Amino acid sequence: MIPEGYEKAAKEHQKEYKYLLERGNYNRMLKALPELHEEAFAKIDCLECANCCRNHSPRFKQPDIKRIAKTLKMKEGDLVANYLKLDDEGDYVARQKPCPFLAEDNTCNIYDDRPSDCRRYPYTNEDVLLKRVPLTLKNTLVCPITFTVVEQLLKMEGNDKRRNK
Repeated sequence: MIPEGYEKAAKEHQKEYKYLLERGNYNRMLKALPELHEEAFAKIDCLECANCCRNHSPRFKQPDIKRIAKTLKMKEGDLVANYLKLDDEGDYVARQKPCPFLAEDNTCNIYDDRPSDCRRYPYTNEDVLLKRVPLTLKNTLVCPITFTVVEQLLKMEGNDKRRNK
């Protein structure tokens, strides 16, 4: 179940999150991520939300393009021309939002062949969550799982600080 009002809470907690991610106990947080990730995914069904597919585009790397084109039985150049564009950093991203491969029921039409960024999103079981602070802050506003994991880290670090006083 998606936490009610998470977007508003995430917006209000951005400074706390930033401080936590930049100054919290990195090793303790990193160690906690796998369990927090599993707990969040057990509570929240991505198919209820699909905000990631509605608001972001993954990077489509060359192996992704090749694999997806093969799945869709089209030439790689046609896949790029029809669905992708180059962003400011020189990466291929979806030409439109929501993602052109998002179905009406929030499933993905290319799920088995989706890009690596999609497979890894929302990075809540990886050090990316702690190392790429701007990305994580942005993701707390979009993804209820990221919000939930960061909130749990905040509670965990807050409890540790109170215990150590």
